[in-house]
Amino acid sequence: MCSKFSVTSDPDEVQNAFHYINPANFPRRDNIRPTEPVMIVREANANRRELALVRWGLIPHWVKDPDDFTLIINARAETLMEKPSFRTSVAHKRCLFPANAFYEWSGPKGNRTPHLITMKQQKEQNDASPPLMAFAGLWDHWLGADGSEFESAVIITVAANEEMSQIHQRMPAILKPEHYDAWLDVKNIRAKEVLPLLAPAESNSLSINNLESLKEKPAPKKATPQDDPSEQGSLF
Repeated sequence: MCSKFSVTSDPDEVQNAFHYINPANFPRRDNIRPTEPVMIVREANANRRELALVRWGLIPHWVKDPDDFTLIINARAETLMEKPSFRTSVAHKRCLFPANAFYEWSGPKGNRTPHLITMKQQKEQNDASPPLMAFAGLWDHWLGADGSEFESAVIITVAANEEMSQIHQRMPAILKPEHYDAWLDVKNIRAKEVLPLLAPAESNSLSINNLESLKEKPAPKKATPQDDPSEQGSLF
């Protein structure tokens, strides 16, 4: 599962890593939560990439009333092709979530230990931010009968690798840079061809640090974001 993450690199570094065509200034964000605006990278016209701001918590295009729908913040890679919420997006609306770190908790309820997870440094860096990484994601566009519209997105998760399995059974699907093009190319590469890219991170590639001082805040009252509700029935 992934319910909080951060983007702390400066805008130029993010653009250099993801090569999108629309430069943007944005602030450092250390604690991005569900329902908040998030940056995604997706394919634009002429096989070029664009940076877009969407809401974290997928609302599929077929939903009649978003207020009556439970936001989906994570989607299990193993069932993307089976769930109506994801089938269209995995074929036509794949994206990347730029990130420097994500958070996970372990231990019993009421006494959970927070952890900050980053990619290990491959070389000495002057930047104070951890290395950038990309979570595989999906997005969708919702259009209401009254003309209102918005875009939203979901982070794909996979089984935890060796390090992560010590604290949680799931983790974001972290794509390698050499796989960005294939994942984003929804015009020429079918979903079933890129699903093998959704795999646990290689062993010994992550740094996991305890953050005892990090405190969880109450979730927003209007919506209750959840992980991919695979166990709640066949709707998703």
